[in-house]
Amino acid sequence: MSRLRIFNSSTPAVSSVVSDAGEISAVLQGIGVRFERWPAGSSIGRDAGEEEVIAAYRSCVDQLMGEYGFQSVDVIAITPEHPEKETLRARFLAEHTHSDFEVRFFVEGRGLFYIHVGDKVYGVLCEAGDLISVPADAKHWFDMGTAPDFKCIRLFTTPEGWVANYTGDPIAAAFPDIEHFCA
Repeated sequence: MSRLRIFNSSTPAVSSVVSDAGEISAVLQGIGVRFERWPAGSSIGRDAGEEEVIAAYRSCVDQLMGEYGFQSVDVIAITPEHPEKETLRARFLAEHTHSDFEVRFFVEGRGLFYIHVGDKVYGVLCEAGDLISVPADAKHWFDMGTAPDFKCIRLFTTPEGWVANYTGDPIAAAFPDIEHFCA
């Protein structure tokens, strides 16, 4: 189940927990983050490839592409057997920003986004069916866990795709990893 936990940025103590998708969306909208649930347009298997996955969500993808001017869409899948899982996790876990939106739709699995706004940190557990769009220049990090197992649709407005601008702030280390967040 999707969850939102709100922390004070100076401590990992939770000040608020939200588990209703509509309430999560409303809270995150207040900081410029889009969160919504998407229904699948058709049934797809776990081994579905990029074209089949995008086709299943074509109407939602097309709507976002038109709304934000996204130029490309792809699918990323990371499993516990992925040869670069540790390297990728380390890249995503450091607080960073992007000059573009970071848009992810979870087709399968789950991941944990942390968004750092002022003196608050918003921990958003995204699961299959969740779309999250972190705005450009928002400080955030992502934890896919030690045994990642997810498939996401990604949308980009720039041809470079995912480019991180690291803040150098060690804040991410002070907050629960996905395993502890979900426990």
